[in-house]
Amino acid sequence: MPDLLSRRDFLKLLPLTLAGAYLPALLQAPATALRGRVTRKSINLYSQPDPLSPVLGKLLRDEILSLEEELISPSGPPENPRWYRLADGYVHSAYIQRVDDASPSQPITQVPEGGWLAQVTVPYTQSLYQDRRGYWMPLYRLYYQSMHWVTGVVAGPDDATYCRLVDEWLRIAYLAPTDHLRLLTLVELAPISPDIPPAHKQIRIWLQSQRLAAYEDTHQVYEASISSGVKYKETTSGDFVVNRKCPSKHMGNGDITANPDAYELPGVPWTAFFT
Repeated sequence: MPDLLSRRDFLKLLPLTLAGAYLPALLQAPATALRGRVTRKSINLYSQPDPLSPVLGKLLRDEILSLEEELISPSGPPENPRWYRLADGYVHSAYIQRVDDASPSQPITQVPEGGWLAQVTVPYTQSLYQDRRGYWMPLYRLYYQSMHWVTGVVAGPDDATYCRLVDEWLRIAYLAPTDHLRLLTLVELAPISPDIPPAHKQIRIWLQSQRLAAYEDTHQVYEASISSGVKYKETTSGDFVVNRKCPSKHMGNGDITANPDAYELPGVPWTAFFT
């Protein structure tokens, strides 16, 4: 399993764990600092790891939080009882993206002919877009571990060098700092377990317990928590065959906007479509 995880970063995209359905009451923090990014417009800061405890305040989208401890709370909610303790309260994990290792990378200085995939290495970066009048303006925020097509290194509006990214759906180009992305290696792009026929690979998902397990033949090689569709947009149950895989996918309404509240998620990595 360690080799599988190291070769495909998409297994770290979701806030997943290899632990069982019920974890110890307190998970000890590793030596490295725990950090998290708020992923929605605002979340509550609670006095206790309990959704019924007093609310101390609000934390806003894209705030980077120092997480003191990771807790499994007996107060739930049962489908996801994981909480984080901050210096001044507690937050539920549902809208926190872990960015423990996020940091600037070595600047990209050149890109293979035809372009290459690159991954964002910082909690988020602000892309820039040149409109028809030639003015530079902010565009999408690109988030940690999202994946983008880099087609070159160019001079930006302030004479600094930027990566030129091309959106795979809208086909528009925009810029991001060269030290906020890293080019993927060939090893990361190589198939996982190529000796196992595709028909012998299976993913099973239990919607009620929000669990996922991956199998090669009858051998389980991965297990994780998942987050399925919300009410009125439930994940469809049944048996499916993956019909398309994309290393980078723009999901959303297709708007060209800098509004962080808009439904636009360019660069969703390692997407597998099954309906």
